Amino acid sequence: MKMDSLLFHVVKKAGKAIWDYNMIEENDRILVAVSGGKDSLSLLFVLRERQRYVPISFEVIACFVDMGFPWVDKDGLISFLEGISVPCIVARPPSGWQRDEQLDCFWCSWNRRKALFYVAKEAQCGKIALAHHMDDIVETMLLNLFFQGEISTMRPYQEMFGGEIKIIRPFAYVEESQLSRLSERLKIPVFSAPCPNQVNSRRRLVKEIIAKIARINPNAKKNIFRSLKRVRERYLP
Repeated sequence: MKMDSLLFHVVKKAGKAIWDYNMIEENDRILVAVSGGKDSLSLLFVLRERQRYVPISFEVIACFVDMGFPWVDKDGLISFLEGISVPCIVARPPSGWQRDEQLDCFWCSWNRRKALFYVAKEAQCGKIALAHHMDDIVETMLLNLFFQGEISTMRPYQEMFGGEIKIIRPFAYVEESQLSRLSERLKIPVFSAPCPNQVNSRRRLVKEIIAKIARINPNAKKNIFRSLKRVRERYLP
């Protein structure tokens, strides 16, 4: 059966990132963080497609961290994963976590990440796959530049705890717009509405800035991403 052209393009982009950073190896057990949104479910779909074509064997396990947010259809998500025969672990955030409307994005993300680390260790998964895409990486770079005064961002491949757990981001070369089209094309259901805190977030502001620049130069986002590998230190202070 011929693969859909858009799916082929995304699988190919993800495959290049996986190859460039040696993200997946023989007999890997990969914990895929799923939130119920289009990006994480698209990642799950793409990794399962890759299992069909690559000459190595690896295992995929979904993990949903239940933060207790009302805009996430947890039961619907779990039912969907069961329907496509994907094993899923439901985790709770660390003890001491309290859902608070005033909590910032960093605090929420960090507690979710701690839960993923715990599950990965318990489930003997050496790698955690996150669905961050090129837009996320570029936005994070600009956020750190504007608000922290440093040049840094998410890494496509990152070792944690002395290499005990590796974080991989197979969508590092894929744009958000491509994932949006893919989820629509494949009719991937969405079980999570956007977080209300995103409306006035700094990330939203940076996303709007990039969009404005892209109207002048459509390659602006890709150029920012490429610049991370083209640092001319001799022209820096």
